[in-house]
Amino acid sequence: MRISPEKIQSELYKLFIKYKFTNQKAKLIANVFTESTIDGISSHGINRVPLFIEHIKKGIIRVNAEAEKVASFGNIERWDGNLGPGIVNATKCTNRAIELAKLHGMGMVALRNTNHWMRGGTYGKQAADANCISILFTNTKPNMPPWGGKESRIGNNPFVVSIPRKKGNVVLDMAISQFSFGKINDYKLRGEKLPYQGGWDDNNKLSNDPDKILTKERGLPIGYWKGSALSIVLDMLATLLSAGNSTCKISSKEIETAISQVYICIYPEVFNDKGLQQKLIEEIIDFTHDVEPINTEDKIYYPGERSSQTRAKNLKEGIFVNESIWKEIMILSEN
Repeated sequence: MRISPEKIQSELYKLFIKYKFTNQKAKLIANVFTESTIDGISSHGINRVPLFIEHIKKGIIRVNAEAEKVASFGNIERWDGNLGPGIVNATKCTNRAIELAKLHGMGMVALRNTNHWMRGGTYGKQAADANCISILFTNTKPNMPPWGGKESRIGNNPFVVSIPRKKGNVVLDMAISQFSFGKINDYKLRGEKLPYQGGWDDNNKLSNDPDKILTKERGLPIGYWKGSALSIVLDMLATLLSAGNSTCKISSKEIETAISQVYICIYPEVFNDKGLQQKLIEEIIDFTHDVEPINTEDKIYYPGERSSQTRAKNLKEGIFVNESIWKEIMILSEN
């Protein structure tokens, strides 16, 4: 079914008000869920809303808590999320990293004890809209085996890089697994197989069947052993810089919470050559675009370009929403 963005945002706002969020926070969270869905990232948008409410009911997410600074070292800061909503904490910490970058040229906020930030690209776009380059990452519960292992011991630790651009920001937003688990659930909801192998089944065989992968949550790292190593290093960095929980510690909890994140922003305007910077970005994009695709119906995209096209279509035609998810949200709003 297709629903207008205004309808989605309105209903989500009412839902979050019901669960005792302030007007400002309810508006922010509803907007982030809606914007992700408009961009075609339903797996980290509207499809996550029922789970978000479940975590509130269980006390995993503390509605009234938010991040606060606990240590400062010039342009580097540590913050504690106090188990508040991940969206609220991530927005606040991104804003602070932007402030530090515009003051010092570069700024970093390391955050501990927070909850899932939903779509990491949201905060990459936030930084790029403020004319900052960003490098952002988070650790997660264990949902991938280290390369060669049978049990999940490493996280798929989403990684974001954004670059401001006049013709449309460049935003890389990727899990270190071949498919994020939100995306795997998305395929499951649609009753479809993954286009490529995405994890291991119960027989330790690589599979493209969402149900088989989700049974034990054993995702496939990008680049096989290289993705496994990258996941471990990102976990180390997030844990050390924030003095927070590692994937190892997160694994001891029944539900993923109290995770660690890093927000790095760079203010490229300190070099006073903005025209040159834009020219160099366009040179790279043009060179990448100007290649013959293997399949004639395909097109070559830079990171973030495809979601921009999806956004334009959804704003025109309405957003495609899974009917069962929408019904669940309506029930949550009424009960």
